[in-house]
Formats: sequence, C-alpha cells, structure tokens
Amino acid sequence: MPTTTAYREQVLREVNALPEEYLPYVLQLVQTFRDSVTLKPAAVSLKQGWHEARIQDMTPLRELWDGIDAD
Repeated sequence: MPTTTAYREQVLREVNALPEEYLPYVLQLVQTFRDSVTLKPAAVSLKQGWHEARIQDMTPLRELWDGIDAD
C-alpha cells in the first residue's frame, strides 16, 4: 500500500497533467471534498446543534432510520 507521501505525489502528478483552465474546478472540488470529510470543532458543532434545537429545526428520531437497512 502506498504511503501518504506517495499518494500526495500521485495526486500532484495528476493535477500537474491537467490543462490550466481546469484548475479552478479542481480546486473547488478539493475544497468541497475537504469540507465534507473534516470534522468541525466540538464547540462549533454544539453551537449549531443548540441553535437548531432553539428554533426547533429537528428531525424525529424515527425518520433518521428511514432507508437504513439495520438487519
């Protein structure tokens, strides 16, 4: 299995092989991906959850399981 450095080098090779006009789209893709996979600090999550609870922006627990095969 490649090391983290090997993955980074491979990603950079792929990006460097792209035409210049595609780079803004690749940047947006990478930023969106990073934002979707990284965890927010606990304080930020708690603040957001508290805000949602205060404005009653909640999903009933039974609906959270819709579409999930828990067998």
